[in-house]
Amino acid sequence: MLAVPEPFVAYLRVYEPLSSFESPLREEVEAAVERGSVDPFDAGLWEQHLWLRSQLAAPPRLLPGENADGEVQGVGGVLVLDPKEVPTAPAATVGPGPLVCPLDVRGRAAAALVGFLGDADVPLRTAALPESVEKARTRAGAVVSELGGDAVHVLSSTWTVPLPWFVVVDPTERCVFTEPERRRVCWRVAMADARRRVARAHSVSQQSIGEDGPTRILKETGRWLERFHPHSAVELDYGGLVQLMTQDDLDADTSAEDVHAIVDAMEADDAEEVGTRYEQLRDFWSEFASREHHN
Repeated sequence: MLAVPEPFVAYLRVYEPLSSFESPLREEVEAAVERGSVDPFDAGLWEQHLWLRSQLAAPPRLLPGENADGEVQGVGGVLVLDPKEVPTAPAATVGPGPLVCPLDVRGRAAAALVGFLGDADVPLRTAALPESVEKARTRAGAVVSELGGDAVHVLSSTWTVPLPWFVVVDPTERCVFTEPERRRVCWRVAMADARRRVARAHSVSQQSIGEDGPTRILKETGRWLERFHPHSAVELDYGGLVQLMTQDDLDADTSAEDVHAIVDAMEADDAEEVGTRYEQLRDFWSEFASREHHN
């Protein structure tokens, strides 16, 4: 069988205490945990296989995690984290455990489909969908509406990491996990620490460069984090991007340090330091982002 590479996707995830979920979702999440959590090394492949199964079904499903009639088939996969694995500042609290991150693939797929239908050219939309565009738009929009006040627990980015995401983490707390023929790179942080860092960076960025660009992303990220339990944990995971990186790339990766230095330099009105650090980030990530144009 031909090996399928993990999707070249990075993730920003929230793990909430299992006890914080309300019924009936809590019972569904508990059942998913009891069935067994997804291996974090394989999260991208698990999502990819779920989507492929939905497209290869007869008839094909519009969204993963539902049957042919559009009915939801359980909460799906979850990732589980022990609070002991989350570094915290003295004033931050994480837990109680277990901490759970529902992968929310159906809702995320629906949101992505709504965006695709709004941006793609007509021939591409027609070729990509097995049913009428308007029917797909209506169904996907309904799923997004079902989320209501709830937020998906996972944000994703293809081919690169949005630089404002590095504001969330402590640069010194990077974790590199290795197993035979595979590797994982991530940071973990207490929700209280993540919110504090994002709020400060947003304030500094707003005063320095205005409301657009990174400031807007920081504002949206802060609003997203506020929708979860305050004793949750946040994880920035390079996901499938590590397949593009050599050990030398990882040794040279100072992205988190550079982003935090940029925030400090903006606060100190040090334009030269901001420019130097930004050039380092651009040089490092442009190599990986450019590969999207060859695929």
